[in-house]
Amino acid sequence: MTGNISLAQGREYLAIPGPSVMPDAVLRAMHRAAPNIYAGELVEMMPGLMADLRRVVRTEHHAAIYICNGHGAWEAALSNVIAPGEVVLVPASGRFSHGWAEMAEGLGAECQIIDFGKSGPWDLGRIAEALKADTAHRIKAVLAVHVDTSSSIRNDIAGLRAVLDEVGHPALLMADCIASLGCDVFEMDGWGVDVTVTASQKGLMVPPGLGFVFFGERAAEKRASMPRVSRYWDWVPRANPAEFYQHFGGTAPTHHLYGLRTALDMIHAEGIEQVWARHAVLARAVWAACTVWAEGGDLVMNVADPAYRSHAVTALRLDSGKGAALREWTEVNLGLTLGIGLGMAAPGDPGYGKFFRLGHMGHLNGQMVMGLLGGIEAGLQALDVPRGAGALEAAAQVLAGG
Repeated sequence: MTGNISLAQGREYLAIPGPSVMPDAVLRAMHRAAPNIYAGELVEMMPGLMADLRRVVRTEHHAAIYICNGHGAWEAALSNVIAPGEVVLVPASGRFSHGWAEMAEGLGAECQIIDFGKSGPWDLGRIAEALKADTAHRIKAVLAVHVDTSSSIRNDIAGLRAVLDEVGHPALLMADCIASLGCDVFEMDGWGVDVTVTASQKGLMVPPGLGFVFFGERAAEKRASMPRVSRYWDWVPRANPAEFYQHFGGTAPTHHLYGLRTALDMIHAEGIEQVWARHAVLARAVWAACTVWAEGGDLVMNVADPAYRSHAVTALRLDSGKGAALREWTEVNLGLTLGIGLGMAAPGDPGYGKFFRLGHMGHLNGQMVMGLLGGIEAGLQALDVPRGAGALEAAAQVLAGG
């Protein structure tokens, strides 16, 4: 009888890797009349907001806000430190590494890409060889994606900093932590990152629309030597504004700022170390269930080694080709939306329908993860997908502390 009854009523669950689930408190903070942008509460809260942003990124250096998505933050960062004709090195482990490289090429940079495929992390030895071969130091920056949202690979940023130091190469280390910030451990200053790029819609739990760039003194020196920088992308007035509007290159993103203030309050009330630990446990519960399902021979986790898996997103495939069918079934029948398999196969490719992703980032707790996994279990059963038995029990054991 349930085959003819929709069970998708009630609150929908968007389990994609961004935008993440928005906390009610954030949405309430944004649901207000437009504020004065010249004086008063909004202006007065900016110093504390900027300081709390730095706390999440673990930096004491400069911070700049842009009204944009992550792609805009990519361009903002590049525009301040890479001039046309300069070279950047891009170790790639998924679609978003290539996307950042394409952004650099659009600004006139020359990209050297070391492609490590879609299922494995960087080989730091190969990166070291490329840096050693650059005896003229033509490479001005390394564009490093911490967690690639398409492949769910988590790369070793601290290890890459060590390689740069060991080789003695002066290139800036630029890190994309759009998917990882507020989910995976990230230490900008502790890891020696020169430029960090992120956005609001994932671990920061704020609707899409804010991009952030954090930069240290080496990057500030490179900015000072640039022949020109777009007035809009220039991070100097944003990081050191003489007037309030300069934070944003114009009118402030008023309601996003109120939402961000609340989200930062939530993060710091929990404590960033606890936030990281919570994401680690919830990710292990997801992996435990997926490991059991994989025993049936159809489901495969994209990243085999847990040491290189993101705590924010898990990329999967169903070799039967039923990934797209599973996403449709859970959304139509349960109100559960799973992520598409972005970047793993081109649309129209026969393999495109195999892939899907699970977002487990930001405003997330144990019962939500169990609901996500239970919904997938129901979908796999409805579609008669071969799978191992006991996946939910394995996840529950992780959450129970077993």
